[in-house]
Amino acid sequence: MATAKLIFPVHPCITKSAPSLPPWISCKCIFPSMSSPFITPRQDFAASVSFNPSGNFDLPLFDDNDDEESRKAPPPLPPTVGRFEVVIDNDTIRHLDLSPFQTVTGITSASSADPGEFLDRTIGFTINYNRDDPYDQRELSEFPDIRLWFVRLDVAYPWLPVLLDWRAGELARYAAMLVPHQMSIRMGVVYNPEALELFVMKKVFVVYSWLKHKNVPKPKLKTCDMARMLGFGIGDELFDLIDQQPLLIS
Repeated sequence: MATAKLIFPVHPCITKSAPSLPPWISCKCIFPSMSSPFITPRQDFAASVSFNPSGNFDLPLFDDNDDEESRKAPPPLPPTVGRFEVVIDNDTIRHLDLSPFQTVTGITSASSADPGEFLDRTIGFTINYNRDDPYDQRELSEFPDIRLWFVRLDVAYPWLPVLLDWRAGELARYAAMLVPHQMSIRMGVVYNPEALELFVMKKVFVVYSWLKHKNVPKPKLKTCDMARMLGFGIGDELFDLIDQQPLLIS
């Protein structure tokens, strides 16, 4: 397995330059100390992805040990009791139909969502997808039509990640639907690191601004918790800049 030193650029103040590395390579990442106060990858991070209620698997992304046991992340916790469960199937996916999400959650428009109840109960997905080929071994995040449905959902509700059932792996699975990645037999999902950072930064801007707009207590803390679930720490200076140049979020 290749070893690479990666320095991440997203903002002019974030210094990052990747060496000549194939874009989807699975690699151990050695993160140097970063001069930017905005975003810091966590070396001890392991994400878990729940692709269906009965088939969870773990995704250690940053690992300095070659021991097989050390690569095993703790199993995801069970779904949060009473969460909003959105069930989608082939027909829903084929027609880019968001009505199952809207019916279950009651969120019919971006402006109608009240974060309070959803932050407590959270939201999860059950994907009942029948493969055309029964021998198709791809994971759900590898099917273009499923990913397109989640792209459509994310466009309609860009702040949705903060409301997901993180403890059951829903945030990591959601990211897998939207971020380029490879599937590894040993490691599970391996995100493209620069794509993952861009995804996280975009969601930080959107989620923090949305939570403030909705007068949710401690929006900075909740936004930082979301980024931390995907392996990144966010500096206070970034939130100060957002406050100076607020976004119009519905």
